[in-house]
Amino acid sequence: MTIKKRYLRTVHFLFIALLLVQLLPDKLTTETYAGYVVWFAVGVEILTLIVSALIKKPLGLTLFADIVSFIYGLLIAWTLATAKFNLLKPSLFPPPGRVFWQLIGDYEKIITNILSSVGIILQGYLLAAAAAIILGLLLGSSERLGNVATYIAKFLGAIPPIVYIPYGIALLPTFRSVSVFVIFLATFWPVLAGTMSGVMNVDKKTLDSARVLNVNRFTMLFSVILPASLPQIFIGCNQGLTVSFVLLTSAEMIGAQSGLGFYIKNYSDFGDYTRTLVGLIVIGIVIVVISFGFNKIQKYLLRWKH
Repeated sequence: MTIKKRYLRTVHFLFIALLLVQLLPDKLTTETYAGYVVWFAVGVEILTLIVSALIKKPLGLTLFADIVSFIYGLLIAWTLATAKFNLLKPSLFPPPGRVFWQLIGDYEKIITNILSSVGIILQGYLLAAAAAIILGLLLGSSERLGNVATYIAKFLGAIPPIVYIPYGIALLPTFRSVSVFVIFLATFWPVLAGTMSGVMNVDKKTLDSARVLNVNRFTMLFSVILPASLPQIFIGCNQGLTVSFVLLTSAEMIGAQSGLGFYIKNYSDFGDYTRTLVGLIVIGIVIVVISFGFNKIQKYLLRWKH
């Protein structure tokens, strides 16, 4: 790519526009902490320049620049609507600088709550995925059992796992174990359904070729059927991951004493919407990072498809 294509992009003009917006007089009487927006924008712009210098694929650079452009555009609109023109109620919609200031001030609490939420997600999700994949392989390898189990999985999977929270609270010793239980149910059924669907739709030619080589049942399941079923398995895993985040946040808002859902609920009850926005932003970042990592794993395991 030429220097013009790498560095002469809309994203850099939006960066300059964001800095110029900070120079406008504030309509709010309270501190807006505009300097935090400037430092954030400078950090993002430095990262953008580094990526522009290192990335090789034009489509990848365009995608990254478009995402950063959206962030700059959002911050410009947010700043104008709050600090500069006071179009929104300050108690509900604080300026971005105040949110960044609060984010830095609460970083220890936020890290603690992130670790709590991610720990619950990983524990429930990994247990459910492992159990569902193994059971799905066993059930799906039998056409009769697979057909029956598919309908059972669809029926039980249609029940929102959050309705099991009252039973979990009554039966399990801690709210953390209740949360893990809910995440387990949210993940188990879609992964089980996806695994059975993948197993039952493996190309018969692939199975016949394996039988000609006299492979044993264990090798057939885990070296032939499992790799061929991975596309369908990942569809179920993606569904389970998406639902798990929603349910975890909902569960933490009900009775947890830690986690990102608890952080949002706790401060929103006191009318602290600055911290509420901080929690929403952090949840979004965590979900994006985990989803990005998951997609990388998926692409690596399915690299044979390309």
